[in-house]
Amino acid sequence: MKWGIISTGTIAHNFAKTVGAMGGETEVYAVASRSQESAQAFADQYGIKKAYATYKELVEDDNVDIIYVATPHNLHYENMMLCLEHGKNILCEKSFTVTAEQAQKIYDLAKEKNLFVMEGFWTKYLPIYREVKKLIEEGVIGDIHMVTAQYGYCTAGARTLRKFDPALAGGTLLDIGVYAIGFAAMMLGYQPKSIQSLVKLNDVGTDEFSTIVMQYENGAIAQLTTAIQTTIPVLGCVYGSKGYINIPEFKNPDKIQVVLNDGTGYTIEKEVEINGYEYEIREAEQCLSEKRQYSEILTPDQSIAVMSMMDEVRSIWNMKFPFEK
Repeated sequence: MKWGIISTGTIAHNFAKTVGAMGGETEVYAVASRSQESAQAFADQYGIKKAYATYKELVEDDNVDIIYVATPHNLHYENMMLCLEHGKNILCEKSFTVTAEQAQKIYDLAKEKNLFVMEGFWTKYLPIYREVKKLIEEGVIGDIHMVTAQYGYCTAGARTLRKFDPALAGGTLLDIGVYAIGFAAMMLGYQPKSIQSLVKLNDVGTDEFSTIVMQYENGAIAQLTTAIQTTIPVLGCVYGSKGYINIPEFKNPDKIQVVLNDGTGYTIEKEVEINGYEYEIREAEQCLSEKRQYSEILTPDQSIAVMSMMDEVRSIWNMKFPFEK
């Protein structure tokens, strides 16, 4: 299949590097940027045949089967609409959109046009999570009582400005908070009964760090902490009545540690082949080859539900972006 990439930023480079390392399994055929110079430099670096100075030229290329949307969060909706209106299938980087309403409109149009759309929440496609799912389903750690997740990093200079820029839907929540919320949803479900949250907003009005607590109908609780400009070890844990599963680097793990109440335990390892992005790429291509409109691993309803949770969190904070009504 022939991929197109919208944007030439950091995540687009990661995607192109992954495809290049897949040994001819698939192909990035075209790339589009805001300038011909940027697009051509990207194309030259990765051996891509076509380089376009506008996104419209890319979506009008009949040779492109599916487009990877790698722009900032605030542009995802309009970029995906452009793709769908020109009959293109989509893999869109997380966070999928800015709001659940936008996400619903994207999936509705995709259904109407019989096109495939999938959110690139790469964590959920990693092999190790099949092992976690199996352990939970087999009751190895009993009934789940609590899930915790934490992640924070520091950045500097222009990258910091981009990460926090309200015009780009900046802040911690849509950047990495989605990892923690997505992780909790994978373990406890996509419909929490209640959500509470505390936040520290920065000088430009976006979130710098926060704690989110979600409770489910069965009483289970998710406690999530994420931050930018505070280094926090990346760690997820699932606590049950018989023990717990420790998941270091929960956003892209290759091993888990099972610890049981009797003091015994063991480690399960599942190393990724390249860097982890290859699994979402393969899932998208598999769905397309089977003429499916969405992935069963991450469904439209689940993607929309995560956006709804983030909508609710931002409502609690009273945090709106300048482009929102």
